[in-house]
Amino acid sequence: MILKPDDGCTLNPAGLPLSPTARPPVVLPAPVALLPRLSRLLSILSCLLPMLPMLAGCGQGNEQQLLALRGATMGTTYSVQVLEPPAALDRNALAKRIKTRLADINGLMSTYQPSSELSRFNASSATDWFLVSPELVAVVKAARAVSDASAGAFDITVGPLVNLWGFGPTLSADVLPNAGEIQAARARVGWRQLDVQLQPPALRKARPDLYVDLSAIAKGYAVDQLATLVEAFGIENYLVEIGGELRGRGLNGRGEPWRIAIERPETSKRAMFRVVALHDMGMATSGDYRNFFEVDGEQYSHTIDPATGEPVDHRLASVTVLAAETMQADAWATALLVLGPERGFALAEQLGLAAFFIEHAEGAPDGEPFITQATAAFNTLSAAALN
Repeated sequence: MILKPDDGCTLNPAGLPLSPTARPPVVLPAPVALLPRLSRLLSILSCLLPMLPMLAGCGQGNEQQLLALRGATMGTTYSVQVLEPPAALDRNALAKRIKTRLADINGLMSTYQPSSELSRFNASSATDWFLVSPELVAVVKAARAVSDASAGAFDITVGPLVNLWGFGPTLSADVLPNAGEIQAARARVGWRQLDVQLQPPALRKARPDLYVDLSAIAKGYAVDQLATLVEAFGIENYLVEIGGELRGRGLNGRGEPWRIAIERPETSKRAMFRVVALHDMGMATSGDYRNFFEVDGEQYSHTIDPATGEPVDHRLASVTVLAAETMQADAWATALLVLGPERGFALAEQLGLAAFFIEHAEGAPDGEPFITQATAAFNTLSAAALN
């Protein structure tokens, strides 16, 4: 479902991964023999996990037990960290349930599995109601709500444009599309061309070639589902992560909320920018600096603006969103990145979203290449988590 990391990484203060999750297997496409493509593949490899939890104090100089379950899913990796698991916990049963739940979600929402429910809907040319599972409808409905609130900045039908610019399932040469190609792809894009029905659960296309991609929300949804599963096993202190989207509950080994470091949005190195305390909430980051390509010295981001049909072109380097549901944080991080520093920040404040913006600041007098701004809700949540 998600082929490539697209967000900021989390690091420990030394700039090195603190958890063994830094070296999991990652699903990458077959390499292509095109030099312009190399920069994008290197950017993928440079950050195997878009965000890696900084586990302050866990397993370091204390006797508290930390259970870590890891694996591959959705073209990336997952990690479930449990502090002081219940004595009666069947770890094998938990690991099996986690894998089964992730496989079930992939079977519904993957665009890389031809047999998935979403892939079958995309492959259908019918414009009648297409019966699907209540679970798929719930995620599409949540995505539509973010599309409505963001005036289409978040759009799960943007896939044709993503593919056109070479960021889809099949790697392509870094050749810029022409205006005619962009216009043709834009005609296939528009969240209002997708209808959702709750009873019976079904989706409907306004045109036969509409293509739905849930990659900007499905990872967050899966994180929430794993959190619910973990809690059903009686676990109170945990951190769940899938491809950089996180949800934490309870405390880490130092008796504090889980500490997550937002990465400094630079392509040349990995360093910590700010630490966020994550307590009973989800977190997601979207950025422009890990997945891109260059043509004639111009950098093109993987984040496509549905309104223009082209990669975003503004000062915003990354956006981190905190929310009760990781699914919401996931979708809104993408939406705000598309909107940019001014419109995105204004909308986040208007809607009471907890968002942290890092912007490029070329020519700043102090030499610092970035400036930041945080919404009131972000400051409130961050302060509350530390208390």
